[in-house]
Amino acid sequence: MSEQPVPTETIVDLAVIGAGPTGMACAIEAQRAGFSAILIDKGCLCNSLFHYPSNMTFFTTPELLEIGDIPFPSPNQKPNRDEALEYYRKVAEHYQLDIRAYQTVKQVTGSDGNFTVHTLDRFDRPLAHRARKLVIATGYYDLPNYLNVPGEELNKVSHYYHDPHPYFDMDVLVIGGKNSAAIAALDLWRHGAKVTLVHRGAEMHRHVKYWILPDINNRIKNGEITAYLSSAVARINEDTVTLATPEGERTLPNQFVFALTGYQPDFSFLEGLGVRLDEKNDRCPACDPQTLESNVPGIYLAGVVIAGERTNEIFIENGRFHGKQIANDLVSRNVSAVAFD
Repeated sequence: MSEQPVPTETIVDLAVIGAGPTGMACAIEAQRAGFSAILIDKGCLCNSLFHYPSNMTFFTTPELLEIGDIPFPSPNQKPNRDEALEYYRKVAEHYQLDIRAYQTVKQVTGSDGNFTVHTLDRFDRPLAHRARKLVIATGYYDLPNYLNVPGEELNKVSHYYHDPHPYFDMDVLVIGGKNSAAIAALDLWRHGAKVTLVHRGAEMHRHVKYWILPDINNRIKNGEITAYLSSAVARINEDTVTLATPEGERTLPNQFVFALTGYQPDFSFLEGLGVRLDEKNDRCPACDPQTLESNVPGIYLAGVVIAGERTNEIFIENGRFHGKQIANDLVSRNVSAVAFD
């Protein structure tokens, strides 16, 4: 790493870590209330959405994805990934959001009224951003729930699914029983992959969307997708996978594995900031339900991180309102009037 001095950028009222829809909403509401704000993300704008499957369709309507009072024009009752990315780019342009993309947060120092967010860019060059207040809106899609089985580190294993084409005529294993696994299995099968699905439950999860569940169940019933239920992966080898099934171990030919077993917030990052997690309540972080300020003065939480391990409770539809709550608290505290030492 370079030994040059770390450049410190302009002091702002609010630094938002995470430039997804919820983080954008926080910056927008802060700006509308008269505060300066920046967004910091280790990837691109709406990085998690960008890494969704290329043909993904949302489970909700366009108006429930809107932020900043900007209408989401879509001819579809349920918009797709590309429409959403286009919409959020236009919103960012409209509000002239200050986005510091491709910067990984390594450390936060200071305290309420005078934080410094230390980041590294793509070339490991250090930067520092000073802010009076912080919002953590990092989502949960970047940290998969690992299987912890032998062979999971092989490069044929992925915890994300993007596009079916590379897997035509390949033996593909999909692990999981919720929406992402069902959607990936169906998409792969429809594009010519030989799909096997394994799920530890006795049937697909009840949270699978109502228009997807009969489709995946019928493909399994017809033998078009081979399913091993009440089963788990025992180990992964270069050319095979071994499953632990009710009838004993089964070894199958395999070329690719999609372990779509869910994701979790970066709890270690939150704990590193001093945010308390309730280990008896699904690791939910300490957070004032009205202001969304954590137990650490000056650090607010927004989006799915508020729900701890209950990642199916907060989505764009309700997380987008967190920015207004935080902005209201900034107004009540007259944040811009607080001087730095």
